[in-house]
Amino acid sequence: MRFTGSITLIRRLVQLYVGLTLFGVSAGLQVRAGLGLDPWDVLHQGIAERTGRQIGTISIVVGAAVLLLWIPLRQRPGLGTVSNVVLVGLAMNGTLDVLGTVHGYPARFGTLIAAIILCGLATGMYIAARFGPGPRDGLMTGAARRLGVSIRLARTSVEVTVLVIGWVLGGSVGIGTVLFAVGIGPLAQVFLRLFGYQPSAEPTTKPQPLSELPG
Repeated sequence: MRFTGSITLIRRLVQLYVGLTLFGVSAGLQVRAGLGLDPWDVLHQGIAERTGRQIGTISIVVGAAVLLLWIPLRQRPGLGTVSNVVLVGLAMNGTLDVLGTVHGYPARFGTLIAAIILCGLATGMYIAARFGPGPRDGLMTGAARRLGVSIRLARTSVEVTVLVIGWVLGGSVGIGTVLFAVGIGPLAQVFLRLFGYQPSAEPTTKPQPLSELPG
């Protein structure tokens, strides 16, 4: 029924935007923990340190630049892809504006753990909404397909590269970087199952284009 389909679409949209907002909040929390960031945010922070801009703003600019790289890879962005570029960075900046410096190792470590768990929750929410991958994930899957390599190799190569560049520019690398790398995969898998995500249920291997969203 059309009414049921509309309710499902609304639920998915709410899930998408709540998930992306929480993703940005988790990134802001990890910055405030001061114990090391995930590879892409190491790059964002390094550029922010050099330019004097907010890290969330740099995240938006880098996300937009990465999205341009989808063109030669013949990737098609979905609503979630475009929303990811803007909303995550805005939520990250907002979190950093509200949350001050966290003092003391126990509080910083607790903030780090909370950030990683929240990121796993947010990842499960926005991926399960099925509106397309984020620009960075799409870059890695697209590169894997075009180069004929595994997604694991493509992801590792890209993330090691941005991590090293970010670190050279002054981004924060530490125990938080390691814990994020180890924990985010299993956490995302748990939350994807919680939100009922089934890859076999995907209607297509490509994200739903903006032009084909129901009106």
